[in-house]
Amino acid sequence: MLRLGSQIRLTRTEVAHFRWLTDVEPVGIRSQDDLWVYAAACKAKYWGTSRDTQFLHWLIDQEVARCLGGAPALET
Repeated sequence: MLRLGSQIRLTRTEVAHFRWLTDVEPVGIRSQDDLWVYAAACKAKYWGTSRDTQFLHWLIDQEVARCLGGAPALET
């Protein structure tokens, strides 16, 4: 991810990875908030309470956290 102040840009590799993981193109991501909104939209697309769904949601959170350069998101 490229960062300039509060603006961010996903690299081609990150865009391809998110597309592969979620089957949703990450377009219009210009800030950290945009990235979290994208993650929430992906989770809403794959809603449910099954272990597979929970695991996918966890993977999405981990990938967002990795992109932002922080520690992986913790379950609450």
